[in-house]
Amino acid sequence: MATEKPENASARKIDLDEVTRLVEALERDLNKIQGSSRDIQRLRDEIETLKNVLKSPVRRHHWVRDALHGIRERVDDALDAALAEGIEVGRYLAEIGRILGL
Repeated sequence: MATEKPENASARKIDLDEVTRLVEALERDLNKIQGSSRDIQRLRDEIETLKNVLKSPVRRHHWVRDALHGIRERVDDALDAALAEGIEVGRYLAEIGRILGL
């Protein structure tokens, strides 16, 4: 008798339109930051990677999920520089967490 596996949260579909809006907002705010610290540049690189994933004709939700996790980590790393520039880091962390179902 086969047993059904419980629904895996990581298999959940991600709203790609919502991710696109988040990326656009992050880019706008990052453009306000004057510095070019290594952490800020890594965050910009992660966002660029996610944009490329979203533009791909083959959209894999697990790629988007992985990219969002990377951005969460980079946001945390870049927290000091972003706070100095008045970026609403907490808002982005909460939004990414909500999209990922965390």
